[in-house]
Amino acid sequence: MKSFVKVTKALSDPNRVRMVKLLQRRVLCVCEIQAALSLAQSTASKHLKILEEAGLITCAKEGLWVNYRLADGSANPYAASLLGNLRHWLEEEAEIQTLVKKLPAIHREHICGPKHFTDISPKNELLEQPEQRV
Repeated sequence: MKSFVKVTKALSDPNRVRMVKLLQRRVLCVCEIQAALSLAQSTASKHLKILEEAGLITCAKEGLWVNYRLADGSANPYAASLLGNLRHWLEEEAEIQTLVKKLPAIHREHICGPKHFTDISPKNELLEQPEQRV
């Protein structure tokens, strides 16, 4: 019973349902989900954690990215059943159609590409200045 309740609670939030609908289309990182749903990074991460704990999604680190994808359902039969049904549910909803149409224009490389991972540590200006003779 606990695993059933965990899955249904995870899907009780509209943003989490939206995330599942996006992940039906392709593997996404947090920044892509943020951009698609206009959520703060911390909010998106909290929702993703709940979906993962319910067995609805999995994540894997690949280089700089943590990629999220739908789970295969092997860990939780309720998750497998609901994920199977969600493939067909809500497809005609205008909100979901609009969201899905935005997805092709959202690319992690443009949102949080390598330029965002460069060393941004502050430089010591005193060390960079040429010596001044007094």
